[in-house]
Amino acid sequence: MDKATALGLYRKMVEIRRFEETLYYLFSTRDMPGSMHQYNGEEAVAVGVCAHLSPTDYITSTHRGHGHCIAKGADIRAVMAEMFAKSTGCCRGMGGSMHIADFSVGMLGANGIVAAGIPIAVGAGLTCQVQAKGRVSVAFFGDGAANEGAFHEAVNLAAVWRLPVVFVCENNVYGFSTHYRRTMLLEDIADRSAAYGIPGVVVDGMDLRIVHAAAGEAVQRAREGEGPTLLECKTYRYMGHSRFEPSSYRTREELEEWKKRDPIVLFRSVLLAEAGASEAEIAQVERTVDQVIEEAVRFAEQSPDPSPGDWRRYIFAGETP
Repeated sequence: MDKATALGLYRKMVEIRRFEETLYYLFSTRDMPGSMHQYNGEEAVAVGVCAHLSPTDYITSTHRGHGHCIAKGADIRAVMAEMFAKSTGCCRGMGGSMHIADFSVGMLGANGIVAAGIPIAVGAGLTCQVQAKGRVSVAFFGDGAANEGAFHEAVNLAAVWRLPVVFVCENNVYGFSTHYRRTMLLEDIADRSAAYGIPGVVVDGMDLRIVHAAAGEAVQRAREGEGPTLLECKTYRYMGHSRFEPSSYRTREELEEWKKRDPIVLFRSVLLAEAGASEAEIAQVERTVDQVIEEAVRFAEQSPDPSPGDWRRYIFAGETP
């Protein structure tokens, strides 16, 4: 890819990382509502996949959805305001971390129910097929979701109807506190694709270039009417399952070993060695991101709370926000 594209992808990964780091600090020092499930370490997956999508394509997410939302193009200020439960949030302050959505960019929502976003993505894929405008739908989900009935039913239906859906399994090793090999005999979740007659692809989810290439093929296949693909990205979450979890089920050595292949650090070296970017250009990207995050926090803190009766305005489609 050319330098401008590579720097843009790098910026998006840094935006997600800085957003999550800032959010962790804010939850520690501010009176913020709810909880959070952070995406640190998995940035290459969301960015590598969403780089091939337009605002009119659809994605569905998981309880760990901040990264997907930002990668799909949501306004970071609105995402931050949603974390503060402000009326300027992308869900008007009524969705919060686990139910964040932005229909204006095709982000159909995070979901607190494991695997619940997968059949929604298939429904969106049916819309894409019927309308025949070349759009696609992407379902992001974790390794634990691959054991749910909703996963099997949705993938099977998408395969039979040859829907333009890409199923992206973010295998971050642990479903809450349980290693995925304790819940299935497969090493590669993508092997399950054979049961549905669709391609299954396993990639290094810490390497943006590899995710980007594989996702590009899967999205193109979907756009051309060839049906779904199951893309498994081997990745790792640096933080606990949720806010301030101690992560006693894994060792510090394991965590540090994964951090040696940090997706942002890896791609930074690619920028320097292969894309022709300079240290100064990379530093400028990072400074810009810091400014964007700082502005997002100010915007969120200064935004008004929702009015008590605002919930009545968002029940039915077509109501004025």
